[in-house]
Amino acid sequence: MAQKLNPIMFVGTGSDVGKSLIVTGICRILKQLGHTPAPFKAQNMSLNSYVTKDGLELGRAQAVQAEAAGIDCTTEMNPVLLKPSGQHKSQVILHGKPIGDQTAKSYFLGNNKQHLFKEVQIAFHKLSQQFNPIVLEGAGSISELNLKHRDIVNMRMAKAAKAHVYLIADIDRGGVFASVYGSIALLDDDERKLIKGVIINKFRGDISLFEEGKKLLESLTNVPVLGVVPYAKDIYIEEEDSLGLEKKNTSSSTNKVNIAVVLLPFISNFTDFNNLEKDDRVHLFYTRSASELKKADVIIIPGSKNTIADLQFLRDAQLAEVILQSHATGTFVIGICGGFQILGTSIADPAHVENEIHSIPGLGVIPAHTVLATKKTTKQCDFQFQHYETTCSGYEIHMGITTFDHPNYLNTTSNGQEGYSAQNCWGTYMHGIFDNAVVIDELLSHFDIDNTTETFDYQAYKEENYNKLAAHLKQHIDIETILNDMTTSVTA
Repeated sequence: MAQKLNPIMFVGTGSDVGKSLIVTGICRILKQLGHTPAPFKAQNMSLNSYVTKDGLELGRAQAVQAEAAGIDCTTEMNPVLLKPSGQHKSQVILHGKPIGDQTAKSYFLGNNKQHLFKEVQIAFHKLSQQFNPIVLEGAGSISELNLKHRDIVNMRMAKAAKAHVYLIADIDRGGVFASVYGSIALLDDDERKLIKGVIINKFRGDISLFEEGKKLLESLTNVPVLGVVPYAKDIYIEEEDSLGLEKKNTSSSTNKVNIAVVLLPFISNFTDFNNLEKDDRVHLFYTRSASELKKADVIIIPGSKNTIADLQFLRDAQLAEVILQSHATGTFVIGICGGFQILGTSIADPAHVENEIHSIPGLGVIPAHTVLATKKTTKQCDFQFQHYETTCSGYEIHMGITTFDHPNYLNTTSNGQEGYSAQNCWGTYMHGIFDNAVVIDELLSHFDIDNTTETFDYQAYKEENYNKLAAHLKQHIDIETILNDMTTSVTA
């Protein structure tokens, strides 16, 4: 029987320091070493989510980490998910199911966190009975003093899990000495004892120049620096939140099929387009510019966490007019999930799921009527796209029920048919639809380009990059020390 390893946890001096990426790489390393790791993040905040095999919702980052670990994702890996749905408001997902909306103030300053903390501990212990070891991820900074007594994801979770903790700092943003020293100095004594190492992330230039800095940090904090990880532009791992959109193309190009994704204020699941983005025949870009949108050969309205608000945005920004004019002159228009609803004739919200607006006209491209429901549909799906016999896969996450004046279905599933298809337009609830080669090939067949190009194998590409990330971390982090820590019980 394999030795039971102690949990390890990666926390940060702030947001976007690279915690998710490093956890992903560590999961792949442990898998390569013959272990059965699983990721865990008590609470995540993201509009990019995924659906488990049993139809429950979790943060996309934990689904990616599970894939790197070679296992199916489960909600135990992310028991609490917050999905921003309006100004200072989020939908709260507990164990994969929505339990209501809360303002940021009521959630972070309310009295319900003790209950949630018990729930995340239950999830952690269930996960730790199935996998070995558990690789935990923190959120934001470990030293938010005004919130830490209600915190359920950082050091409080580390103590409950009896995890060895490693602090990650982003040197690229500057102030690395202050952020590392301050983060550790502001911890309570029992928390400080859990910190077993520091990892400096996103280093640019000659690492040898930081040798003195490494010694200074160790002297200041009395904690070893276990790695200085160079910034790696050539390693691709799916982004978890909207910060990743800042790195995307924002304008059209030449000599390729220009596909514009409308950059909605409440855009969700933009990972739907990662495979499409990698296709050599395509130039994909995200935009709110009317002039750039007019240059697109294909316009995609993506998923949304607040469909009515994003529909209003399209009208206020005069993008709705561009979409309608473009469609009328032959541009291909596609709607995914919330975008599918927006393309319809009407959207009703009688239960005020999103806001106080009872109903609103859609763009009217698709003869469909959506009623937003209080119950969320979440499921993985196999389906056939249009008339093709190839079995495709995707997943649904939506709170609307859509009916048609005259149906012309896009997809056939085991439970019936879904979506809508017209000459230069289609819409669907199916997230991940572009992860299927037949869908991309059919779309691009409408354009006068070289369609003999072999379709990009996105799954193989992801596997290659998980291995590249693992190799990168093994080269620059003292993995042996971390492995040794996993065989030693925490004392705090």
